[in-house]
Amino acid sequence: MGNAYEDHDLVEANELGFPIHPRSLTGHFNRTIKKANVPRIRFHDQRHTHATILLKLGEHIKIVSERLGHSNSAMTMNVYSHVTKDMQEQAATKFEKAMRTRNSEN
Repeated sequence: MGNAYEDHDLVEANELGFPIHPRSLTGHFNRTIKKANVPRIRFHDQRHTHATILLKLGEHIKIVSERLGHSNSAMTMNVYSHVTKDMQEQAATKFEKAMRTRNSEN
């Protein structure tokens, strides 16, 4: 749109730079989800889903915290403790397997 575009510093804007009506944004989001053939989530769940997936993939908590804009990693840990419980169980299983392997080698 060149000079006709007004930058209002929005995360999502229409082609002229103005706020998008929430109903239009939701419709566009739902069509994109369907076209991408990914699991359906609510628009407002994107941030939480992003963080949860990164943590489950083993991304360092500091990196996830920075991506979310949290003031510190402790805040991220408090919000996503449900994910880290699963990770604790996985870590214990990995450690047990490593110890069994080590003991069978000796």
